[in-house]
Amino acid sequence: MAVIQKYGKSYSPDLVCHKENHPPDKIAAPGCHKKWTEHNTHWPRPVARVWTVVLLLGTCLLYCARVAMPICSVTMAEKFGWTKRESGMVLGSFFWGYCFTQVFGGYVSDRVGGEKVLLLSAAAWGSMTAFTPILARFCSQPIFSMTLARFLMGLLQGVHYPSLASLCSQKVVESERGFLMSTVGSGSYLGTLVIGGAGSLMLDLYGWESVFYVSGLLSVLWAYCMWKYLLKGEGPIITLESLGSGGPQSKLSKRHWLRLFKQPAVCAVIVTHLCTASTFFTLLSWLPTFFRDTFPEAKGWVFNVIPWLVAIPSSLFSGCLSDHLISQGFDTASVRKLMQFFSMGVSSVFTLLLCGNTTFPWAVTFVSATMGLTTFSHSGVSVNVQDLAPSCAGALFGVMNTCGAFSGVLLVYFSGYLIEASGSWASVFALITTVNLLGLCTFLAFAEARRFDIDYTKVRHHNIHI
Repeated sequence: MAVIQKYGKSYSPDLVCHKENHPPDKIAAPGCHKKWTEHNTHWPRPVARVWTVVLLLGTCLLYCARVAMPICSVTMAEKFGWTKRESGMVLGSFFWGYCFTQVFGGYVSDRVGGEKVLLLSAAAWGSMTAFTPILARFCSQPIFSMTLARFLMGLLQGVHYPSLASLCSQKVVESERGFLMSTVGSGSYLGTLVIGGAGSLMLDLYGWESVFYVSGLLSVLWAYCMWKYLLKGEGPIITLESLGSGGPQSKLSKRHWLRLFKQPAVCAVIVTHLCTASTFFTLLSWLPTFFRDTFPEAKGWVFNVIPWLVAIPSSLFSGCLSDHLISQGFDTASVRKLMQFFSMGVSSVFTLLLCGNTTFPWAVTFVSATMGLTTFSHSGVSVNVQDLAPSCAGALFGVMNTCGAFSGVLLVYFSGYLIEASGSWASVFALITTVNLLGLCTFLAFAEARRFDIDYTKVRHHNIHI
């Protein structure tokens, strides 16, 4: 008779399966022995650290290329005679492209590997950034070429974060995912700071073209170094055959996807990410206007730089803290909820403090605390999707990010309406707090950390041997 061994908190039924003649389990890897193969593909800690640094730099360059156009938009509008509406059309076109490739990028990454998608997309959006000045100069209607270029940039960069989620779920052990995702996530703040400082300097000294040339060429160089030294020169070719027969763990049927979306924990992740992304986009969009309206004599570099300087170490700290707690034996779901409580709960306290009459130093302090605590979501909901469905984490994260981006735009527009209708910033901060608390309550009530991309009924049946 079979002997069923009891495991600890990391126990998963499919880890104790032996080779057998049962038909493949369609909702997970074919054959339970496949789990061992998947487990053994995790990076050793030294390799994971190298990849963490490389991906951090890549995310930094991603934002350097993304923010290049907003930095240069005023100068370009003066040169090409764009109106405010035309400038807004150019800047807004990025968003539409960004939304369309989230799910696709995660789907492809789950099948062929996130590192290949990251490499190809970085080479593409880096080249697009470097060629932007050429497109603007040699096109008879720069407004159309720049709108198209920004739309394509959104398409190409939309696969980045879903690919990261897929790569992390496949290559990083559970107890180290928080550190990697929070560290790589801090690259967005670092990139915003770098391009804000160095980009403004290049704009004044060498013209707007230099900002695109430098950020684009550095991105292409990063992609080359990643291919040469980390992938050892392996061809990052994605064929139709590889999409059809990619990693077996990524093959989920429509029926199983529907079953996945019926799980309360999966819905909670989507709703929570939607709330945290939309409130972050709203703060990012309206905080500069808040400071200009409330403190017109304040120096812009103070409130545009200090919150991001706080966000970087805060993001790193949250990753170290979450991984440390998990390695000490704390329940993974509880740790994810704790991180999200800081991100959405504690940060909302500082957001509400902005509703009253404050001085400029206190306002900067409250905003810095809000933005710093918000980064804890990198170790909360952003990693939780990898706990729930590591075999399709990229595609699922793409669904989350698409919902978050759309809801973010809606909340930004609605916040502008509230400001005009009420004439008070308190209504906006109260709205942000309400949305945050809604997402937090959903996450605390329904979040889990066990896998839902495996049919445990079939697995338990496979565990019985005669």
